Amino acid sequence: MDTTGNSRAVSVCMLKGGVGKSTIAVNLARQLAAHDNDVLLIDLDPNGHASVGLGFKDHYHDTDESIGSAFFEDADPLSVVYDTTYDFDILPSSEDLEQVEREIVVGDVFQPSALLKREVVDPLLGEEYDFIVTDSPAYRSRLTDNALVATTNLVLPLAPGNEAISGLERTIERQIAPLRKHMDVDVIALVPNMLSGRIDQQTQDRQLLERLNSYDSLKDRIPNFARISDWDIIDGDGGTPTPGIRDRTSITKAYGNRQPLLDYDPDCDQLECFQELAHIVEVGEVVSSV
Repeated sequence: MDTTGNSRAVSVCMLKGGVGKSTIAVNLARQLAAHDNDVLLIDLDPNGHASVGLGFKDHYHDTDESIGSAFFEDADPLSVVYDTTYDFDILPSSEDLEQVEREIVVGDVFQPSALLKREVVDPLLGEEYDFIVTDSPAYRSRLTDNALVATTNLVLPLAPGNEAISGLERTIERQIAPLRKHMDVDVIALVPNMLSGRIDQQTQDRQLLERLNSYDSLKDRIPNFARISDWDIIDGDGGTPTPGIRDRTSITKAYGNRQPLLDYDPDCDQLECFQELAHIVEVGEVVSSV
């Protein structure tokens, strides 16, 4: 149990698919648990990648016991929470989540964007769990809004590609900015993810890192493992740093083996990134190592 009293809920979100949200959410939850915290992972993605990737395929298909029970039937949220056997718990996704979302939209629900906060996060955060991590859908929805309202702390993953920065801009403009008119919503980390190419050439990996590191307003949101202050080190012969979370076979195999990376390959070099990300969530901000 966290003894500092700094309980916190965070959402891993991005209005773009294929950026590795579920991978980051699962491994962030696992690393927070490895730091002796009580952790809950809430899978709000109707695709259920995080849930299936942790071995909860049967629960995903069981629509009788899902988050909808907590939302609409006054069920104890712990009744739909399960032990992952990896030192953290999960409230898994279910294949009826899209129906749950429609009920949020059309139902006579008071403050429809506050259901997750009121029915799940507020009752559990600080009481049962030190940290709650949500894996959000990759599109603007009532579920996504619920995640942001309930957590107000955001971890935004970005993957190389032409749409990387535009996806970030869409998330800020369409999802974060409207909520900031009513509450404090803070981006605590921007996480370049799924990098595989060389960065001493004009690759998409390089372009993503250059763009991110060029924004002065974002520098305090970039983890140390993704921050680049001296491109000469990369472009010269002084070494070949590999910033960002790199694409590793063991990350893919861990998902196929229904395990977090820490349990599948405790020697993977990318675990250092997830360790720092967990520390960022614990303290609520990036702590520069410089």
